[in-house]
Amino acid sequence: MLNSDQAELDLPPTHSESESVFSDCGGVHTGGIEDAGAVGLCAPSRMEPGEAVKKDLQHLSREERRRRRRATAKYRTAHATRERIRVEAFNMAFAELRKLLPTLPPDKKLSKIEILRLAICYISYLNHVLDV
Repeated sequence: MLNSDQAELDLPPTHSESESVFSDCGGVHTGGIEDAGAVGLCAPSRMEPGEAVKKDLQHLSREERRRRRRATAKYRTAHATRERIRVEAFNMAFAELRKLLPTLPPDKKLSKIEILRLAICYISYLNHVLDV
């Protein structure tokens, strides 16, 4: 998890920060820092919009790039979906195990740790029955 200080350090500069540099251009801002190397500050950028982002990410470490990729809404949604599927499968496995264990009353609600402990005891009992 990122704390608020790390999140602020990893984010690229916003338009408001870079607009102050180009305020004498009549409010027209065509690119980012790459425009400063052109003839005058108001010269149009020759880079594609995607290239500026790629160039921006090249100087970052692998960990910082991974952190930024994981911060996107698309990634978070996909991760939440995968986690939901995993948890549902986990709960279904416990429900199946629960059906195999004898308890009185049969519909008694058991926690996951109780199911595991009961399964261990039941397996031990079955082994004992087979040995006798």
